[in-house]
Amino acid sequence: MAGLTGLGIGASLGMLAGYFRGRTDWCLSLVADAMLAFPPLILLLALASILTPSVTTILIGLTLVTIPAFLRLARATTISWSSREFVRAAKNLGAGDGRILLKEIFPNVVPSLGAFFPIVIAALIVAEGSLSFLGMGIPSPQPSWGGMISDGKAAIATAPHMVFVPAAVIFFTVFALNQIGDHLRLRFDRSMQD
Repeated sequence: MAGLTGLGIGASLGMLAGYFRGRTDWCLSLVADAMLAFPPLILLLALASILTPSVTTILIGLTLVTIPAFLRLARATTISWSSREFVRAAKNLGAGDGRILLKEIFPNVVPSLGAFFPIVIAALIVAEGSLSFLGMGIPSPQPSWGGMISDGKAAIATAPHMVFVPAAVIFFTVFALNQIGDHLRLRFDRSMQD
């Protein structure tokens, strides 16, 4: 949920920044750069310590962490596609900015964002697992791989499977998502083919 929300907000803002440029681009890029400069885990820890750790708090924090990355990618992709001939032809034919963004540029931005999405989800899994391991993530009755590792660390000498099984699940899930992202980038990202 956090990844999809961050994708929607970040892609929308990034496309606006990349298409309109000028002050819009400057303001949105400044906010994105400031958020990217702040370490994500520290931001998530601060949110979890200020607000009560819950699923909602984690979702808000993870969404805030993903927005700048999607904003920067959508902005860069929009800048590259907005200078193409078909966009200039649409402008010359009298198409409005909204139509150009939705009909001409958006379909070309989607492959880059779609290829990047699994990699972001992998990073979110690691971030949530780290928070839960530290006791600042999803509260105890609800399952979390990081929480399972934290619960099993006291018994690692007698029952190592309590730590190694959830750790292996995190590892293989993140590895698989990274491989899927690389495959999607090679398969669908038109900027790699042009």
